[in-house]
Amino acid sequence: MTPRESTISHIFLKTSHGAPMEPVKSATAITGEGLQNDVSRGRKLRQVLIVDNHTIKEFGLSPGALRENIIVEGESLAGAVTGTIIQLGTAKLEVTLDCAPCDFLDDIRPNLQDNIEGRRGTLCRVLDGGIITVGDVVTLSD
Repeated sequence: MTPRESTISHIFLKTSHGAPMEPVKSATAITGEGLQNDVSRGRKLRQVLIVDNHTIKEFGLSPGALRENIIVEGESLAGAVTGTIIQLGTAKLEVTLDCAPCDFLDDIRPNLQDNIEGRRGTLCRVLDGGIITVGDVVTLSD
């Protein structure tokens, strides 16, 4: 795979289940755990959700509406192969799987769950912890 670059436009933390997403300028990724102060920290495969800004705009959604942690501007990460390495700031993540659309999405808009299939976002686990900041370059490689 040829390295591709994007930049981080938004970072959000889920401070509790069902609570509004909290926008932050930077987040600390913890090796093998996820993002500090995020409710998904400690999960095995679903530690960080990354969505591309094009998807947010195409579906007319507000940043954070998909409960994503990171929004990237530029190259789409949708469909990235499991095992793809993503460098964000000083942190390194590994793609684990595509995020399957859930019933929650139909609460945002009827049929959104079906319409966004294959573009809901990319789930990752933290390989190497570090600081992730809005404006950081995102580089993909295998």
